[in-house]
Amino acid sequence: MDLLSPMHIIVLLVVALLIFGPKRLPEIGSGLGKSIREFKQSMSQITEEPKPTAPAEYPAQAVIKDQQPPTE
Repeated sequence: MDLLSPMHIIVLLVVALLIFGPKRLPEIGSGLGKSIREFKQSMSQITEEPKPTAPAEYPAQAVIKDQQPPTE
């Protein structure tokens, strides 16, 4: 038996209607819709952030010309 068959969904809706009542059920549905919408927006913001890229060139290294090589 499939968990999301039409009969299961109808039974869940009837139980929710009995528990929460007809006045509270639309509030719960709109709250659930808002939370799902906010979750989707936050997930899309995470995936849209640009990833830092490595620099194209390495910075030039300082060359010290005035030093004498160590003598042995």
